[in-house]
Amino acid sequence: MNRVLGNITNLHQYNLQQNHLVQMCGSKDLFCDRYRILRILGRGGFGITFLAQDAMLPGNPLCVIKQLCPKVASAKTWQNACQRFEKEAKTLAKLGSHSQIPMLLNYFEGNGELYLVQEYVRGYTLAREVKQNGTKTETEVKQFLQELLPILHYLYQNQVIHRDIKPQNLVRCADDGRIVLIDFGAVKEQLADICINSVHQAQTNFVGTMGFAPPEQFSLRPVYASDIYALGMTCIYLLTGKSPVELENDSQTGEIRWLNDVNVSHNFARIISKMVKMSLDERFQKPQDVIKALNLATDLPNLSDCLTSKPLSTRYQTKVETTDSYLPSVARTAIAIREWKAKLKQRSV
Repeated sequence: MNRVLGNITNLHQYNLQQNHLVQMCGSKDLFCDRYRILRILGRGGFGITFLAQDAMLPGNPLCVIKQLCPKVASAKTWQNACQRFEKEAKTLAKLGSHSQIPMLLNYFEGNGELYLVQEYVRGYTLAREVKQNGTKTETEVKQFLQELLPILHYLYQNQVIHRDIKPQNLVRCADDGRIVLIDFGAVKEQLADICINSVHQAQTNFVGTMGFAPPEQFSLRPVYASDIYALGMTCIYLLTGKSPVELENDSQTGEIRWLNDVNVSHNFARIISKMVKMSLDERFQKPQDVIKALNLATDLPNLSDCLTSKPLSTRYQTKVETTDSYLPSVARTAIAIREWKAKLKQRSV
């Protein structure tokens, strides 16, 4: 990646109206002789995101260009920014092999700004989906978790923390309905670390979203469980239609009070509540822990059926006593549980 210093002083006076990509929106001019800038998709404290077309490829496919504008004070800090940016960009390129993470197409530097070019996912965010169609049911949110938790597990295996999971960063693909996780905060956090020292440094360096980010993330110490917290808060948003800042906190514990706004089973409520525990020690630590808890909760109704007080049918009793032929797993489990309970009862007599 070329590292031309460019005009560093302009980065301190970040002005949307003076941004050259903003000025190119809708024009026929090509950025870097390749990209036609169509419009702004979003903006934040670290830069602007644009929708563009790649004029070099057949069919001029759509792509997303993220212009990152780190605030640096010297050539040395700019070199550090470029090095960290390149490292994180390579990580994003590796992650992009997953079907639910946008593919990184290119990354480069120019005129004191850093650029990521990523696959454009045609669809709509879960935030928009809830606003248009209303809140989700417990079954729908469980399905959502079954789709998202494997992504978090994939990030965990690659030692990556997303840092900004929220409904606005989850896009339902219009082509096949899959949910795609966008806007990784890792690059932004690395760039924030090299920003110039100022009175507002703590605010500048925070990467995440108020309400969806857990306490340790505000202390600039995110861990894998931080993404679990954000995912849990996203589930609560899907169930209630309310952002975390709209919900009350328990005056005793500080935990979010959300159960009064929904109708969910006790087991599912327990899982979500553990995902959003303020204390790291009480929260799920890894995505796999949540997956196991969900699978157990799903199997509980079947287990309850096995524990029924009704006697087994004579067909199953006869088979148990007279033959070794196949029995359904539910029947075998029921028999084992009954035998175990009978032994416990005998011991207590």
